[in-house]
Amino acid sequence: MVIQKESVIEEVYAVKNWYERLKEYFPEREMKSKKHFDVLFKEKKGTYKMMEGLDYLVVYFEQQEYIFIDYILVSGNSRGKGVGTVVLNELKSKGKAIVLEVEPISEIDPDSEKRIRFYQRHGFLIVDNIGYERVHLVTNELNKMDIHCWSPQCVTEQWVLDCMKEIYSEVHAYKVKEIFGRDPQPASEVLWLKEKVNVQ
Repeated sequence: MVIQKESVIEEVYAVKNWYERLKEYFPEREMKSKKHFDVLFKEKKGTYKMMEGLDYLVVYFEQQEYIFIDYILVSGNSRGKGVGTVVLNELKSKGKAIVLEVEPISEIDPDSEKRIRFYQRHGFLIVDNIGYERVHLVTNELNKMDIHCWSPQCVTEQWVLDCMKEIYSEVHAYKVKEIFGRDPQPASEVLWLKEKVNVQ
């Protein structure tokens, strides 16, 4: 199956059931509330975006030097047919680093290993030295994620960490006080370098 390029790059927000599609696939501890999404799409229009088609859905945050994939979903029947590759290649064609959070391999989630292999096949490297633990604003569950990065140029762990701190502040923690009535965790508590590494 081939996706027409025009449909891949079409950015849509008012498409019926996009939120339900995400909720069906992602665990609650990884989901934003609908209100949080609404605020991000409205107030960060032009940087917080969505691409959607019948067999895929991508929500991402685009800055001058990088793209953060917040959510990527390929419908079950379309997995293994190249849809995810087409979507990733469309984002790669922008010539920016791509950063994303991936759940570590888990016996509870049989898809977790497949997801990691998918990103590895597409040149994403895990940034082992970045620690990332965030408490979900609704469920209060601790969410531990690994950071993966693809870049057309060489980047350092510190650079990826700085990007992730910006992503945390501008996306995950954005307007949290107003929406949920509680202060977000400080970025330094959520993200850190596990050990100092000298970059040659």
